[in-house]
Amino acid sequence: MSFLKLREFSKLKLRFPLFQRGGDEDYITLGELPKPKTLEEAVARYPYLKSYLESLERPPRYVESPDYEVDVEGEVNIIYSVGQGVFIHVRKSGHVNEYIVVEPPHPSQELLEELDVQIARLIDEKTEIGENNKEVLERLFNKAIKKIKKKLSFEEKWLLLYYFLRERLGYSFLDGMLLDDWLEDIGVPGAGRVFVYHKIFGPLETNVEIKEECLDDFLRRIAERHGKMLSFENPIIDIHLADGSRLNVVFGKDVSLKGSNFTIRKFSKEPISIAHLIRWKTISAETAAYLWLLLETGVSAFVCGETASGKTTTLNAIMVFIPPDAKIVSIEEAPEVNLFHKNWVREVTRLHTGATVTMFDLVKAAMRQRPDYIIIGEIRGEEGRIAFQAVETGHPILSTMHAGNMAQLFQRLTSHPINVPKTHLDSLNLVVFQARIEKSGRLIRRVTSVNEVLGYDAEEGKVNFMPSFVYDYDKDEHVFTGTSFLLETKVLPARGWGKDKLPKLYEEMRKRAEILRYLAQNYPKYEYVFSTVAEVTRRGVDYVYERVLRDEKPWSA
Repeated sequence: MSFLKLREFSKLKLRFPLFQRGGDEDYITLGELPKPKTLEEAVARYPYLKSYLESLERPPRYVESPDYEVDVEGEVNIIYSVGQGVFIHVRKSGHVNEYIVVEPPHPSQELLEELDVQIARLIDEKTEIGENNKEVLERLFNKAIKKIKKKLSFEEKWLLLYYFLRERLGYSFLDGMLLDDWLEDIGVPGAGRVFVYHKIFGPLETNVEIKEECLDDFLRRIAERHGKMLSFENPIIDIHLADGSRLNVVFGKDVSLKGSNFTIRKFSKEPISIAHLIRWKTISAETAAYLWLLLETGVSAFVCGETASGKTTTLNAIMVFIPPDAKIVSIEEAPEVNLFHKNWVREVTRLHTGATVTMFDLVKAAMRQRPDYIIIGEIRGEEGRIAFQAVETGHPILSTMHAGNMAQLFQRLTSHPINVPKTHLDSLNLVVFQARIEKSGRLIRRVTSVNEVLGYDAEEGKVNFMPSFVYDYDKDEHVFTGTSFLLETKVLPARGWGKDKLPKLYEEMRKRAEILRYLAQNYPKYEYVFSTVAEVTRRGVDYVYERVLRDEKPWSA
């Protein structure tokens, strides 16, 4: 039984290129095809897409990437490719918030079952099938397909292989959504519809619907594949998927009244860049340029906010400003940090198998590895105390914390289980606050303030701080307060400049802001921002700024 309710398109002739091996024209394999750049190319290669579009009253506009659809206050009706012949149609208008997965048409269940029987006969004790052993399964498939009595066209064989691999190596009805790098979360609250949270368009309801018995069977199979036991006695598990995404499952109606539920926190192959955040007005180019100057110098900073405010996304985006040749050690419970730096040591905790390795253990070990920066995914416990010790010994720290303002942050840091001594709080240089707020009937994410920590006042019993940038809700823009203690006390001395050079530093900040604004408008991908930062490190701000003025790529080839 198919999990996915899709229209049945008949008499389709797929135009996929043949992938052959050893000159054998009968050997079928799934290859990586580039995503179509135009709608004409898409429908020519995938005729079922044309059939889907013709079934709509209002056809969507084809875009290579939804990144360029930043004006989401009005109606949205777009479609884009996520690879492997899968397309995503997003519709937002009034109360309609739809995320439609368009996959290749499903072959008959009878054929799939016959294929399973033939493959089972071919498998013996010598056959080793690993989670990512695509070649072994394709070899078995091509042997089995010849034993099926019914004569099959190439298109029918291709569809069988697509769905065979989707079920055996992939995650069934989730595969199309897992291919979409623009999703943050995929969630099933129980039997029924799947819901997603899109990085640009927010919460959306999909066209994927699951029955209760299918859902329980699916979750058991995924748990077994990852060496986990899911049952009524053990109903809650966490799994790291092959692509780095994190799956949380709550199993059974006794603890989840609408039936088993799960949430996938998506891991993006390419992270959201600071240029994306500028483009989406999460942060201003001036604020980003200011952070660039500070992180390049080596300050310690926290990105704080409530749940789903975008803390980790912003943390990941600003880490591009760490010098490209720096040695970085990242420490997380779930791998979410994604860097382009070559000298990057990536560490995760081990809590469920073998000897326990905690965040505390890894932060302590990181101090012996001579890093230029230590990245802690999120500070929740005693690792925070070690983090502040690391700062005091000359290891800058970047991390996130759940806190809505400076008072909450101060309380969390100095209370159990973190217990940072109050006199150590001035080791922290900078705190960025971010929030998810409602504006014009939609949820948006904004950096609400950037604050420089001046020190702990023992008499008042509080931390003194000075906002450098604040968010104006009415104007939807970020405002520079006009002065920066850190630029004067950190950046100037690091360059060997006196205070007379402060105007020159502010002029440089302006140029960096223009470079970032140009990237946001023309080259927002993370790799382009990283290349630009590397170019500034090698050749200087003025060289890159002049390229921007000439409307050239900020980085040289």
